[in-house]
Amino acid sequence: MLGYALRRLIALAASLAAASVVVFLVVEVAPGDPAALMLGVDARPDTLAALRAQLGLDAPPLARYLAWVGGMLRGEFGVSYAYRTEVGPLIAERLAVSAPLALLAMALSTAVAVPAGLLAAAHRGRAGDVLVSGAAQIGVAIPNFWLAMLLALVFAVGLRWFPAGGFPGWEAGLWEGLRALTLPAVALAAPQAAILARVMRSALIEALGEDYVRTARAKGLSRWGALTGHALRNATIPALTILGLQFGFLLAGAIIIENVFYLPGLGRLVFQAIGQRDLIVVESVVMVLVFAVILVNFLTDLAYAAVDPRLRRR
Repeated sequence: MLGYALRRLIALAASLAAASVVVFLVVEVAPGDPAALMLGVDARPDTLAALRAQLGLDAPPLARYLAWVGGMLRGEFGVSYAYRTEVGPLIAERLAVSAPLALLAMALSTAVAVPAGLLAAAHRGRAGDVLVSGAAQIGVAIPNFWLAMLLALVFAVGLRWFPAGGFPGWEAGLWEGLRALTLPAVALAAPQAAILARVMRSALIEALGEDYVRTARAKGLSRWGALTGHALRNATIPALTILGLQFGFLLAGAIIIENVFYLPGLGRLVFQAIGQRDLIVVESVVMVLVFAVILVNFLTDLAYAAVDPRLRRR
């Protein structure tokens, strides 16, 4: 298991190195000059040159890339062009909203999808299966931003159970913070729960057709006992794949939901940074998101190896 983990760590480091090059090059070729955007179209050339030198934009691209990567390795992300503050604390402040939102959405989607997949597989072809499959189809088809606006209209504006937008900060209390994140988390979790439920149903039905499950049934084990005691373990492998992909989407792809609910998360930060041509913020936020996705995939691979020991030899 240790050798398998070391191999995956090496792959993780290589992926991060390749991603840093791609992110830097993509941001570099994007049109626009941060210094010109900050000073305006009427800025004098000497003033513009002085600001570019102050921001380090006059250095060669390779030197700027090495300085950026070296700073990240030391935990220093540089200074934002627009906010004139350290990027690291800025990302940490926004991550304190986006990370709990992603975790809450994943917890909700898993709590709904796993029982729904079990129900559908246990009642294949009957009313329970049809109900779960129909709900899953609707969940996949509904855009999450439309669902977010509908939830805000019903539960925030109409019933006033939850706030319609904004985030009070965790200093206001855990309950207030969770209340502010509940509707965005439900909007994010609904389509993910639908996808995961369909994957669980298919994986469980496939596992129920295996010889070891039929043998267990022939020995007198009930269908539900075979489903939960034998089939569920093997069905967790494709489910773990979906969960790993979903967390990356929930963390990096919540920009629309964060804008609907005016949440000060990473999505809104990178959206604003792109508009302001704040290159250092864009590069750093994207690398943090890339690291989070790669780290989750690494943990997913370890979970695979824990569930199926045969994978440790690969």
